[in-house]
Amino acid sequence: MRYAIIGAGIAGLACAYEIARGDEGAQVEVYEAADRPGGKLFTVPFASGPVDMGAEAFIARDEYAVALFEELGLGERLVHPSGLRSLVYTGGRTAALPQGTLMGIPATGEAVAHLVSAETAQRIDTEATAEPLAWTPGQEANVGELVRQRYGAEVVDRCVSALLGGVYSCAADDLGLRATIPALAEAMDDLARRGEPVRLSTAVAAVLERRQGSGTLHKPLFAAFEGGYADLYEALAERSGAQIYVDAFISGVERAGAGFRLKGAGEGTYDRVILATPAPTTALLLGAVAPQAAAALKGVQLASSAVVGMRFDSAEGLPENSGVLIAADEPGLHAKAFTLSSKKWPHLAERGGALVRASFGRFGQDDLVRAEEDDLVDYALDDLQKVTGFDGRAVGLSEIFVQRWFGGLPRYGVEHLDTVARVREALAQVPGVEATGAWAGGVGVPAVLADAREAARRALS
Repeated sequence: MRYAIIGAGIAGLACAYEIARGDEGAQVEVYEAADRPGGKLFTVPFASGPVDMGAEAFIARDEYAVALFEELGLGERLVHPSGLRSLVYTGGRTAALPQGTLMGIPATGEAVAHLVSAETAQRIDTEATAEPLAWTPGQEANVGELVRQRYGAEVVDRCVSALLGGVYSCAADDLGLRATIPALAEAMDDLARRGEPVRLSTAVAAVLERRQGSGTLHKPLFAAFEGGYADLYEALAERSGAQIYVDAFISGVERAGAGFRLKGAGEGTYDRVILATPAPTTALLLGAVAPQAAAALKGVQLASSAVVGMRFDSAEGLPENSGVLIAADEPGLHAKAFTLSSKKWPHLAERGGALVRASFGRFGQDDLVRAEEDDLVDYALDDLQKVTGFDGRAVGLSEIFVQRWFGGLPRYGVEHLDTVARVREALAQVPGVEATGAWAGGVGVPAVLADAREAARRALS
């Protein structure tokens, strides 16, 4: 069986690996338009050692992902964070990132009292006796609108958008609840099915209580790779045994008898084709063979972002925290977050000096991401000093790397899950063609890997 995979990001490489495991005689060819595999995972060789300029960590409690990494021989390459707390910068000062919340959504005013006004804290507490929500099980809701309606704008801007911005490069008002915080939506469903009043604080409390009793909270939440995500994407590429072509632009997929031909891949046909590309690219490629799926995917919007990686000669003056999130309503700043990487990760601290990543860009802020490189670096240094007091210029800046991710993440809005369902339904009518990627099953690395596995298994069947 001959398989073509378009896209050598983590989804495409995971598909290639899964197919190699499931079909010993498979001939797998992967086509990547960029000049390297890895996609939105990118490990840069700083002089002091490798540093990730895309995603830097994954949810370590995901059993499938950890099992896969161990299967690849990467178990001993996994590292865990220092445990230092993160901060939120709001109202011109830093404060502790609130604990006991669900992506920044609290069950009580006490959890966020240090970030919001007394009036807002009281409003959160009285929500438990306010008029219930009109909620139908299975419905979707806008995260920002829901939290603003029940708790007020301060919670949205200072807590929820600050946290979600790092995961989705979007503000809370750009995201769907069921698409991004499904556990909360399901808790609201449960209340409605039992005929109980549906209130935000009650649902949040139920999720937090369930997690507290799960017995997993003592385990590290996050992990990373000692050599950066290159450890993972290089291992997948090697272990898949696939023929990987870089700088290989595929412009379309068309039928060729009982198989498929790729425009731009030369002669020959394929029995199976898997598209592991961003939603707009997938829509373009599917146009001739799955027009209904292509039409649905055209509606997926993308969020752009940029990362400025900086290595300083000294860490003196840098706060003893793992990072700082910037409140969405904070004026006069360009960055949305700082990862104090050498504080967060002990293996990076061992290199000496200080590593800091500045993140820019939420959905709709493409102009900021397109700023001149020198401007982005200045924004990073200026904002870092304002937020933490650390003067990077005075300390000595020895290395800089600027990475822009244009259309790096799909926007998981209120319509997103319906869009994915329509694409799945349409592709089910086109045997031999599958699609996967960050738009399909979630933006985190474990979610992307899991969806890629299922796409590969469908192709194998």
